[in-house]
Amino acid sequence: MYLTIKKIFVLASLIFFLMPRQGHAQNKTARAGALSQEAIAQLHLAEDTLAILAFAVVNDSLETTRFGACRALITCLVRNLKAENSFNYPFSRLKSLSIMAPPDSSFRIFTWQLFVNDSTYRYYGAIQINRGELELYPLIDRSFEFETPPPFYEKYSPERWYGALYYNLRQFDTREGRKYLLFGFDAYSFFEKRKVIEVLHFDAKGKPVFGAEVFANMPGRERGPQVSRLIFEYASDASVRVNWDEQYQMVLFDHLIPMASPYGRGMAMVPDGSYDGLKLDKAGRWVWVDKVFNDVMDEAPRPEPILDDRKGKDITGKPKQSKGERRP
Repeated sequence: MYLTIKKIFVLASLIFFLMPRQGHAQNKTARAGALSQEAIAQLHLAEDTLAILAFAVVNDSLETTRFGACRALITCLVRNLKAENSFNYPFSRLKSLSIMAPPDSSFRIFTWQLFVNDSTYRYYGAIQINRGELELYPLIDRSFEFETPPPFYEKYSPERWYGALYYNLRQFDTREGRKYLLFGFDAYSFFEKRKVIEVLHFDAKGKPVFGAEVFANMPGRERGPQVSRLIFEYASDASVRVNWDEQYQMVLFDHLIPMASPYGRGMAMVPDGSYDGLKLDKAGRWVWVDKVFNDVMDEAPRPEPILDDRKGKDITGKPKQSKGERRP
């Protein structure tokens, strides 16, 4: 186990050693421009290699191969991101990595998962700022240090990141400036999984900060300190939704309740079929909404109410036959 943890730290530190120097002062605020044909050719070729490595990180059955592929992936990705204006290359064929950017296109975030064993997962990633020359912030997963209790209140730097595989991103504006909701998955352990709503913003120097007190009216915390992120822990065999809903214009997530674990591990959290939510208010706070759906129907739903108008119809809802008439 010690060797495995040591391998993880070596992999994480690789990103720091491979980071390029920052661009010249006059280019620090210039957004990435058009890619040259030479850069496109280089990145297109590199993408083939990256796709193979990323697939091996996620899918290979041998631990040594997964670790080796992860090490090579970090090296190859950082080396090729040094290409001028690489921010504008989409890496659309990298299906085993999550690559997300907000509508304002100010940055993009890479994340991926490394399976260590049945009860250990580690996450890797980096934030690339929209610049002509590479400005990259490695994300170093330290979530194994935050396990009890989960880090609801803390704020973290990229070097001390609650690792997760991000699957959605939502930008929003507050009185303090623009922030971003990140929706992430944490495989956590064999018996429990987690989903995370993280808050990302940038400080006065432009450095990423994870965590912000933007959640209001949280159950049980109306008078206490407000949380900086939400973490939903649930039984590994349960299916739990935590995501932005475009139709309702709010964040929706399953309401979790405790039940006896079938594995003899005390209580486990599972969804009860109802949903809670978060609604953005004018001040830029995400306000807790309890039991989003409270619709009550007068009668049970029917897919086709065929008997509401029985005139001229038989019991199946088809037109009645006259005597002597036969259906073809």
